[in-house]
Amino acid sequence: MATGRGWIKQQHINTVQKPGLSAPAPSQPSAGPSLVGQQSTFSQAAQENKGSCVRKPTKNKQLLKITCPSKAFHIESLPCESLLKIFSYLDPISLIMLGNVNKRFYDLSMDNVTWYKIYLSRRNVNQCWKCNSLEKKLSETTLSDVDPGYWKKTYIRELLMSREKKITQIIKSVKPFTCSEKRVNMEKAVKTSGLIWTLTFLDNHRTAAVIEQTDLLFRDSSLTVTWNSYLWPAFHSLTKLQLHGITPVLTDKCLQSIRNRLQRRSLIAEYDLSNKKNFGRYIGQDMHIKLFHLHPGLIIGLWKKSPEIAFVMGTLHYHQLLEKSLLGSAGSPYIFPAHVPILDDIDPNYGLHGYQLHIDMYSGPRTYLCRTFRGLFCRKEYIKNGSLRISVIGLSTSKTHTPVAGRVDFLWKTLILKGSIQNCFLMDVTVLSESEAPYWCFSAPVQLCERQSPDTLYDFIGQSFHLNYSDDIGRVHAELIWMKETEEHFVINLVLFLNTEKVNSYFGTDYADSPC
Repeated sequence: MATGRGWIKQQHINTVQKPGLSAPAPSQPSAGPSLVGQQSTFSQAAQENKGSCVRKPTKNKQLLKITCPSKAFHIESLPCESLLKIFSYLDPISLIMLGNVNKRFYDLSMDNVTWYKIYLSRRNVNQCWKCNSLEKKLSETTLSDVDPGYWKKTYIRELLMSREKKITQIIKSVKPFTCSEKRVNMEKAVKTSGLIWTLTFLDNHRTAAVIEQTDLLFRDSSLTVTWNSYLWPAFHSLTKLQLHGITPVLTDKCLQSIRNRLQRRSLIAEYDLSNKKNFGRYIGQDMHIKLFHLHPGLIIGLWKKSPEIAFVMGTLHYHQLLEKSLLGSAGSPYIFPAHVPILDDIDPNYGLHGYQLHIDMYSGPRTYLCRTFRGLFCRKEYIKNGSLRISVIGLSTSKTHTPVAGRVDFLWKTLILKGSIQNCFLMDVTVLSESEAPYWCFSAPVQLCERQSPDTLYDFIGQSFHLNYSDDIGRVHAELIWMKETEEHFVINLVLFLNTEKVNSYFGTDYADSPC
């Protein structure tokens, strides 16, 4: 006790007094009052000098320094052996990310012993390894004979090979379009692979802004992806837009995808936004937004008052979607093998008959029309203007006229507003060949346009509309009548026009326009 009080007193005596503070009295036999006065004076001096390691000059022009706390502890000050011990408890993703901190951490994160343990545990994920067994395996391997990072590269290489094998199994699990469980299989494949879709916007300065999907809706033959954000990049400065499929590389013990930063990006499509006057096909508008279609598969909604992005929607057909989303690279899309035609020298009308058409008209959860037409064909005399004309619904065949449920609208939604655009909707078209292989598949927005001269529809009473869609493979033309009494449209004419050159290339034929 006496020794402790003497140390406190000595510290107080050595302290230069502030103006207005008197020096403490000499030590008295009674230690109680003296100790209280010393504690009070010392606490006042400490408060005045709090936060400073150097005192201000006193009356005697003396500069007094007090003892500062020791330097804060940093993990970098630990020896390498201790750091390696800590790193050995990290998961592979954390260990990879740790190598980006600094040069020392990068060198330590390449340690072969640590990665060899991770490699063994990955190869035997379903087996409980004991410590002595693991040490035996380590002793049998000469880790010092290989370069640093060898087992890290080996682990990642086998991880990617395992991913490729899993992706191949997922793609094969999705059955052809003739299967009624196509939608269920696609949902399962997307969930198992952990697949999501992102948008990458590039501006004039090559600055990239990435937006992840906010909503996903599965249909019979396509899926609809929606991207919404409070902070969209400025539309006037954008030059490119990229659509990527993103999949995580790692999976857990139950083969479920793990969300992490070790991901694989696959470029699906790239769009040019440099020409703002002609960057997409105009679809329609309401009091808030304008719709534009970017081929293939994207819809951009722009605010009418200011040309900025309101939302982006993707309509992705199931045909070859998984290959495009999983097998490409970050900078280039997946290149499919060239199609080899199957020749037929027996059938003189090979490639002109046996077609099937599945058409789906919808918007969001609403379905306006969903039907399948089989046994479609084209006569040789109908090959004109470089196209095969295939009639699906004829004007004169009233039994085939098909109703469209209710009024058709395109439903849109942002994070703060929602609305609908009249006479616009999404349309999925799947054309199968005679062998039931997909020949022409697309998913795109379309608009019903009012016909100004109903000269060909004089037998029908009601407002007439038509819709058209075309790409390099073919064209879809439909004519509709609005029945006011029942408040629904009727499709009274539906025709497919298939490009003759594409048909010849696919089937190995040599059809040409018929003479007039």
